[in-house]
Amino acid sequence: MPKVVYRKFDGSLHWNYETRLLGEDDHGIWVGADSGTIVHRGPQRTGPVEAPHVLLFPRQAWWTACFNAAPHRTEIYCDITTVPHWVDETEVTMIDLDLDVRRRRTGAIELLDEDEFAAHQVKYSYPADVIAEAQASADWLFGAVTQRTEPFGQKYLEWLGLVQ
Repeated sequence: MPKVVYRKFDGSLHWNYETRLLGEDDHGIWVGADSGTIVHRGPQRTGPVEAPHVLLFPRQAWWTACFNAAPHRTEIYCDITTVPHWVDETEVTMIDLDLDVRRRRTGAIELLDEDEFAAHQVKYSYPADVIAEAQASADWLFGAVTQRTEPFGQKYLEWLGLVQ
């Protein structure tokens, strides 16, 4: 059961929880979480999740993606991060760089948290190359999610079917 560990740029613990390894394909490594999975933000418990979901960790891209089962109002939520790093088979970690791309179940696509990204560039002294990679990833993701380029079209439904 891989633990998913998002951190902030200063190394502090952000989102973290246990998942189930589902498999791997050309897009990356997929893990899943059933409804009721306990999620933490830092050390604080923030829930169980309301719906099953799967997470995709690409091998060399500066993002991660979460695909939620209906009726969750967010269909896809992508975090702009450093390249996900598998510590070993039990943990994947990355640094959350604040920008997010979301596709709502209604089809609306949004780029989120630009203000947080700007504030954290100052607070955490993001290097210029990190800023450039984050912005390029956000631009690419916004287009791919909008155009439903795989894995943002139908591909994720196969993986989601394994946790529903």
